[in-house]
Amino acid sequence: MDTAAKKPFDEMYLQDEAVRSIYAGYAAWLSNVPHHQLESKRQEAELLFRRVGITFNVYGEDAGSERLIPFDVVPRLLSAREWDRLSQGAIQRVKALNMFLHDIYHDQAIIKAGIVPPKILANSQYRPEMFGVDVPKGIYAHVAGIDLVRTGENDFHVLEDNLRTPSGVSYMLENRKMMMRLFPELFRSYQIEPVEHYPQVLLNNLRAVAQAGVQEPTVVLLTPGAYNSAYFEHAFIAQQMGIELVEGQDLFVRNNAVYMRTTEGPKRVDVIYRRIDDDFIDPLSFRPDSMLGVPGLLSVYRNGGVALANAVGTGVADDKDTYIYVPEMIRFYLGEEPILSNVPTYQLSKEDDLKYVLDHLSELVVKEVQGSGGYGMLVGPAASRQELEEFRLRIISNPSNYIAQPTLALSTCPTLVEKGVAPRHVDLRPFVLSGKSVTLVPGALCRVALREGSLVVNSSQGGGTKDTWILKD
Repeated sequence: MDTAAKKPFDEMYLQDEAVRSIYAGYAAWLSNVPHHQLESKRQEAELLFRRVGITFNVYGEDAGSERLIPFDVVPRLLSAREWDRLSQGAIQRVKALNMFLHDIYHDQAIIKAGIVPPKILANSQYRPEMFGVDVPKGIYAHVAGIDLVRTGENDFHVLEDNLRTPSGVSYMLENRKMMMRLFPELFRSYQIEPVEHYPQVLLNNLRAVAQAGVQEPTVVLLTPGAYNSAYFEHAFIAQQMGIELVEGQDLFVRNNAVYMRTTEGPKRVDVIYRRIDDDFIDPLSFRPDSMLGVPGLLSVYRNGGVALANAVGTGVADDKDTYIYVPEMIRFYLGEEPILSNVPTYQLSKEDDLKYVLDHLSELVVKEVQGSGGYGMLVGPAASRQELEEFRLRIISNPSNYIAQPTLALSTCPTLVEKGVAPRHVDLRPFVLSGKSVTLVPGALCRVALREGSLVVNSSQGGGTKDTWILKD
């Protein structure tokens, strides 16, 4: 399982430094573009993004500090064949996860079969309030972001499943618009699959889970408000779908229905695309101090008076402890072999795994089971001796709160840096949409670690983004 010493897979160059066929045309174009011209385009993109207001709050910096997510003007290229495999694997995974969620809130067959341990029901993201509730069309995760990493020619692994309120799709869409504006000549030369229909696909899927008999469902996007780090995305997606962006105070419950306050009086809401975590969505059912949610919303939802996307209680399926069992879920529910593999994972609640991890801490990546965004995480090879010792004590005090994985040699893509174009580590988050069917648009959020040698691609930790081109055959 030790992959730390392995040389990263270079997506543009072969070992003899010849250009891979998929990048041949782009490499030829790139060789004729001086660095200062690319840098000028990068600065133009930054100015345009700033005008649009695409900012991201970096937690840990000064209060209220916001900045742009760095945008790389060098795209990531994937072939149609590579994309077909990735998309099929991601769809397979989300189908199984939706079936798992229905199961643990109903018959719990997978627990009775001994495949997933009963302790999953003690997970803080498991919501007993959802037990026995039949959600529309059995869909819990209407939007899922599946984080993938590449380690070889055909070696893609699932690093994480994001099923609660996955973010980043606005950057996928805006990055594409920016690239088309900056480099129109490339889009005339390449046959690149489009992504701009994503909002319409999402809207159609949301409408599909409205109550039977509703001819023109009213869909809204529920945001925590302007102080949320992803508020730009909430406003952007609502605008792109042509739906109202609302906060909790804009909605109220009456007679087993949810209504929106409008200048023309109350209007019934059929589907809520919520970007608020479970804990804050209804102060009568979860955190009583929440000012963000809608009092009584859970009761209406449980009674079928409104649809929520994603469903309450999906978080138990994207917990890092649950992640370990997803390959078995695919076999159990679908009777299929997983198309995409997990990253090998140590469960620190197991004595042998704990001993191995403590003995090899400097070689591994350790994550909090319920952490996200790159927080609560140790990258062993990049950590100082003091950081290793401090994290060791945290693990020993609560081993079951952590998992560990080998330090994968993430693939690299050409990236514009201060001295020119150089390889930097990347990951990929395609967005899987479930409604009438389970689909992906042919594109994804590609995150890039801008510091040389860094493996941390999270925007909240200083990473950037780049456009992903799926090339038609």
